[in-house]
Amino acid sequence: MPIPDFQSVMRPILATVADGTALALGELRERITNEFQLSAEERSERLPSGNQTVINNRVGWARTYLNKA
Repeated sequence: MPIPDFQSVMRPILATVADGTALALGELRERITNEFQLSAEERSERLPSGNQTVINNRVGWARTYLNKA
């Protein structure tokens, strides 16, 4: 399965936090990664800059846009 884009990550984020329990960003990232059943290779794939993994970037952007909404 390819790494989902940030729009595809939004609904699972909402479902994960629907019960109102506060989650650390790292825990949220882990749950979303597990939700999409990403392989170890996909989990470690980095952005071209090398500063961040692709999935962490996607979860971060999805969370940012959801917070703004």
